[in-house]
Amino acid sequence: MKKHNIRIVGGEYRRTPIPVVDAEGLRPTPDRVRETLFNWVHHLWGGNFSDKRVLDLFAGTGALGFEAASRGAAHVQMVESNPAALAALRALRNKLGALQVRVHAGNATMVLERLGDARFDLVMVDPPFGKNWLDLLWDKLPQVLAQDGLLYIESEAAIAPPPQFETVRSSKAGHVHFQLLRMA
Repeated sequence: MKKHNIRIVGGEYRRTPIPVVDAEGLRPTPDRVRETLFNWVHHLWGGNFSDKRVLDLFAGTGALGFEAASRGAAHVQMVESNPAALAALRALRNKLGALQVRVHAGNATMVLERLGDARFDLVMVDPPFGKNWLDLLWDKLPQVLAQDGLLYIESEAAIAPPPQFETVRSSKAGHVHFQLLRMA
């Protein structure tokens, strides 16, 4: 795997480099895609992230979750199972002093089942490609979304969401398809 650098593209931590560990299935969300996603969210939230709770289910490098924290999200919960990626997430959180970021070690389905009544305004799902993660998660996602919550999906092919979701925005960059959904 080619070593490359990515950076936080906006907000308080803008231009902060994000280390990319060598881990199977890890593909950091490209800068352009993150910028587009957060422009969409900024528009839908009227620029106010200060009362928002964000869940990054397949954190990897943490690029998506740290972008949300950088823009002022009140709480960011990152979920990651790879030990090297977990260590890198915690190190970057500590370096930034990002106290609103929690890093949870575990598998996305297990964490979703254990969240209890926690609700999130934005849930980001960017799983390793080719593993059919979405099929395992669709029925668990509505129970963690706040009323009017947004669901971000990144995938290797365009997806047709189940009928309980509607597409708010969607785009494609290179080989990455990405969509912002909400409950229908």
